[in-house]
Amino acid sequence: MTQLQPRIELAEQQGAADLAAVDGRIAAFFAERIARAGGYGDEYLRLWCSARAAADGGKRIRPRFVLSAFRALSGAGEVAQTAPLADAALDTAVAFELLHTAFLLHDDVIDGDTVRRGRPNIAGEFSADAAERGAPGAVAQLWGESAAILAGDLLIHAASSLVARLDVPAAIRGRLLDVLDHSVFVTAAGELADVRLSTGLGSPELADVLRMTEHKTAAYSVAGPLLAGAILAGAEGELLDRLAEYGRLVGIAFQLGDDILGVFGTPDVTGKSILSDLREGKETTLIAYARSTTGWPAVSAVLERHDPGHDDAEALAAALETCGARRFVEDLLGDHVSAALALLDSPEVPQRLAAPLADLARSCIGRTA
Repeated sequence: MTQLQPRIELAEQQGAADLAAVDGRIAAFFAERIARAGGYGDEYLRLWCSARAAADGGKRIRPRFVLSAFRALSGAGEVAQTAPLADAALDTAVAFELLHTAFLLHDDVIDGDTVRRGRPNIAGEFSADAAERGAPGAVAQLWGESAAILAGDLLIHAASSLVARLDVPAAIRGRLLDVLDHSVFVTAAGELADVRLSTGLGSPELADVLRMTEHKTAAYSVAGPLLAGAILAGAEGELLDRLAEYGRLVGIAFQLGDDILGVFGTPDVTGKSILSDLREGKETTLIAYARSTTGWPAVSAVLERHDPGHDDAEALAAALETCGARRFVEDLLGDHVSAALALLDSPEVPQRLAAPLADLARSCIGRTA
């Protein structure tokens, strides 16, 4: 056994304990809100119960980034010195997970999705309930989408409130709020660009799609959580710059993987139908690249069909494979992962942080299998 092995095992144990603590704090947050919501009517109570269900599951990627950076850079063994900051790191991790849940709720409304992770989302649940009570289709849809938007708004506010109340020095709290604010600001820009491209209101060039991909995912999913954990651990200067750029590259890689899974994946992996992106007219990197090839007529023929079915989804996958779009995006994903790994190869990035971040970057490639 190498001298590093005990440290690895300790880090794994700490990571499992941290995620359990995050789950506990998320449960406590929703329990408190649900208890309060009961005084404002059954429907509001149900909204909070549904929001709690929306936060269940998932891999807690964003909390992992917060806590991995914090533990690696602060020294997990110095419990007495880091206990107050460790508590703040856990609350920050919870804040980013609540933010993630909020964005998923809003994203589903924007995309018209009623299913998330293989089950009805808030919009789908509330719409179905209204329909069962005899509401016309448009009314049921309005009820469901309104519930989802309000739930998302509440969780975004809760995330900001958690960070604003952290028991840390004011300068650190201010920097964390700046990171959170930037994450929300940039993600909204990405969402708006996504809608603009999907509706044909903007340029469908590959560079535009990649920019949208970066803004929609990287800031709040990777860069923001990493920077937050590092700031709590006292990181400064070049290390923060490297982590921010790593987060940008890996965030894009994650989204490129999602683009591929959206066409070539299975519902068991994605939690969504392979018809979802097709029906929404998503302007992904796959589509943007295909538009520049001689295989575009076969791709566009599928995209122009009304109410596409599974046969159409299979035809689209075949056309994107034939024109080279899948290979191009897989190669692009690999390039981003390689660039991210290169950033970690620096004395500025401690090995105890570089190793897990390298593993996570490489996992982006495996997601396309």
